Amino acid sequence: MTHPREDSRRPGHVPRSLLPGALLFHGEDQLGPRDGPVRRTARDWTVDCLVFAWAVGCWALMLTQLPTYQYLPDWLVALDAPLGALACLALWGRRRFPVLMALVLALAGAMANSAVGAGMVIILNLGLRVPWQRSLPVLGMMIATAVPYLLIYTVPHEGGWLAAGIVLAYYVAFFTWGSAVRARRLLVLRLREDAERERTEHARRLTDTRRAERTAIAREMHDVLAHRISLLSVHAGALAYRTRRADAGVGPQLSGAEIAESAQVIRDNAHQALDELRDVLYVLRTDSIDGVDTEGDETAPPQPKMADLKSLVEEARAAGQPVDFRTEGTDSPAPRPQLQRTAYRVVQEGLTNARKHAPGSRVTVRVYAGPPRTEVTVEVGNPLPIGVTESEIPGAGAGLTGLHERVELDGGTLQHGSVDGTFTLRARLPWHSPPAPGPAPAPAPKEDR
Repeated sequence: MTHPREDSRRPGHVPRSLLPGALLFHGEDQLGPRDGPVRRTARDWTVDCLVFAWAVGCWALMLTQLPTYQYLPDWLVALDAPLGALACLALWGRRRFPVLMALVLALAGAMANSAVGAGMVIILNLGLRVPWQRSLPVLGMMIATAVPYLLIYTVPHEGGWLAAGIVLAYYVAFFTWGSAVRARRLLVLRLREDAERERTEHARRLTDTRRAERTAIAREMHDVLAHRISLLSVHAGALAYRTRRADAGVGPQLSGAEIAESAQVIRDNAHQALDELRDVLYVLRTDSIDGVDTEGDETAPPQPKMADLKSLVEEARAAGQPVDFRTEGTDSPAPRPQLQRTAYRVVQEGLTNARKHAPGSRVTVRVYAGPPRTEVTVEVGNPLPIGVTESEIPGAGAGLTGLHERVELDGGTLQHGSVDGTFTLRARLPWHSPPAPGPAPAPAPKEDR
């Protein structure tokens, strides 16, 4: 996660909070006020003390060589020691004020040979902590301030143009070194940010997958159990109704055979509900595609197909539900397995809703495919009951919502509504599998400005 104020900072700024001790850029791109001072770590203090000792050692060594520079004027010799000391002290501010310390070195390095040790560190620090768009002009100014000394003293008295070239290489080499280290650290930082972004995206995908799994489980459980439980409710309701009429003396007594037959029907439907529930859980616990286990040689329990629609309708008729059933153009060749399973669930949900909300109404089921065989249409219709009555069979009210999700996942569309006193549930499913969604476009890389 990034700091909320990072977007308002200048390009190239790297937040300290994202970097370990070895990758600190504190002070980068900052010449004015900052968010606040940051404490030096133990490593920072160790590095700063060693660097300062190095610079002071070079300062002392160069001072011992000053008497050999007989061609230098006295005023320049007198300024050499204090300017070199100023450059050494500037090292303590290089982390927070890299550009300002480079300007101090430009002044000291133009006239003091004893600032050579501190200059190495400050030039490297400039390339390390400041983007090249800002650091290159500062480097050019530093070289420009050193040119007069080179032309007046170095070329005539200290080795000619070769010595002047070595001085220029001194500036360029340490600046290049710092820029290379900066580029590597920015790369590491970007890789860390990409890894963090990938971890966040993976966590989001995992959450979405778990939510989708819960939705799939709820949808399958509803489709399987709602149908079976509604059949159980119808049979049990009929048995209770016949018993009440017999007890009231307005109907014949139930014979033992009738009671046994009703109990057997209820028992068979309960067992069938348990078997279908077990099949659903098996499918959800295995990585299967259209009923075939992709992780091994075992085959998942058979999934419902269009050929099973006849048995589904017969079960509804056996429960006393009048159903007209027709199919057209779906026998040969058979549609893909996923389409057959979805069509079965649409008919199952339609019959279940008709039993719950329009008991006793005649249900019309039609499954047909047009001559081009581009799609299969499944229609389930029933007359609406007169008046508004509460369903005798309770439900969660999420059947059509889950069915809508199932049809959309299969690339189809689902419509439902009442016209002229008839409620119609209509699903259109593509004959061929819908194209898989393409990968999301990768985010544009950030520019290192």
